[in-house]
Amino acid sequence: MKTNLKQEKVLVLGAHPDPSRYAYRAAHMLKDAGHDIVLVGRRDGSVAGSEIQREIPSFAPGEIDTVTLYVNPTIQEGYKSVVEALQPNRVIFNPGTENPEWMISLKAKGIEPDVACTLVLLSTGQY
Repeated sequence: MKTNLKQEKVLVLGAHPDPSRYAYRAAHMLKDAGHDIVLVGRRDGSVAGSEIQREIPSFAPGEIDTVTLYVNPTIQEGYKSVVEALQPNRVIFNPGTENPEWMISLKAKGIEPDVACTLVLLSTGQY
């Protein structure tokens, strides 16, 4: 197991119990890297020992370090205000989730939008 110098609390938005899905793989890789994961999705189940929740739980602003997105821009609409209220350090827009308008809004609020692939970041040590 690879350990990070900084353990982060990471919200995986679009978590899915299907092992063929990228969100599933990312949850496992994040957990293996020593991160505390919070899973939110529209399917019931568990991944990497954590239950998938239907709604984003309450957290203090800044308690979530990173939000990694696995939902398309249309689905993102229902989560924008909650994610922004979390005041994470960054939001990772994985391939297929890019949302230029929201990225501008996040940046204006001091939240770093990152167009990247969580799987690649983790596997190359750039996370």
